[in-house]
Amino acid sequence: MKKKITDLIKKKNKKKIVSLTAYSKNVASILDNHCDIILVGDSLGSVLYNYKSTREVSLHMMIEHSKSVRMGIKKALMVVDMPHNTYRNSKEALKNAKKIMLKTKCDAVKLEGGKKIYETVKILVKNKIPVMGHLGLLPQSDKTFKFKGKKKLDRDNIIKDAQLLEKAGVFSIVLECIETSLAKFVTQNLKVPTIGIGASKFCDGQILVFDDLIGLNPINYRFVKKYANIRNEISKAVSNYSKDVRKIKFPNKNNSY
Repeated sequence: MKKKITDLIKKKNKKKIVSLTAYSKNVASILDNHCDIILVGDSLGSVLYNYKSTREVSLHMMIEHSKSVRMGIKKALMVVDMPHNTYRNSKEALKNAKKIMLKTKCDAVKLEGGKKIYETVKILVKNKIPVMGHLGLLPQSDKTFKFKGKKKLDRDNIIKDAQLLEKAGVFSIVLECIETSLAKFVTQNLKVPTIGIGASKFCDGQILVFDDLIGLNPINYRFVKKYANIRNEISKAVSNYSKDVRKIKFPNKNNSY
């Protein structure tokens, strides 16, 4: 049965929410059996295109990958990142969010930031476009990737921004790379669920980049647990294939017409 946003909200304080990223139909069809949320993240910029930051990701790229992901989803909620410079003001945000929703048939969009996007979120929600928030480390705008919440000013701002986003009407908030006690406080003081990435077990759910989880990305991040080493498995498969080709073992009669 297709999950609804109301189902997600009901999970708060009851059951943990499971979320992963996907950028294609094949991966999405696997995740759909296990996840509450599948996010088409602008992380595809670094994961697939080797961009230095997510700021280089275009709206067209997000839409095309989302259309592919949509074909693999039957049950999970599908959320799409609005890329950098597509929601600089409310008018621009509404236009682009409508385009994303129409072309990808996603269930919601995700925006980064707090106070600066408060009015934008209100307008999107008013126009029946569900919004997921994103606080803490903000890849679209932060110049350095450091965890947040060590300084009192950081903590106070994140708490205020979380309250503002909830007031604006978001149905959930991603908390990225924030200090454990801060993640716990924000989660306990919101009515909407929080989804953590590098933000402790106290969030209402967790999200990871799929390529990190399966070990396809050779880089190790502190907040990632690799549940497989697909990189090694792919290397073995390609090695065996190359040997069979060179020894004329492939293709054999079973692989020929």
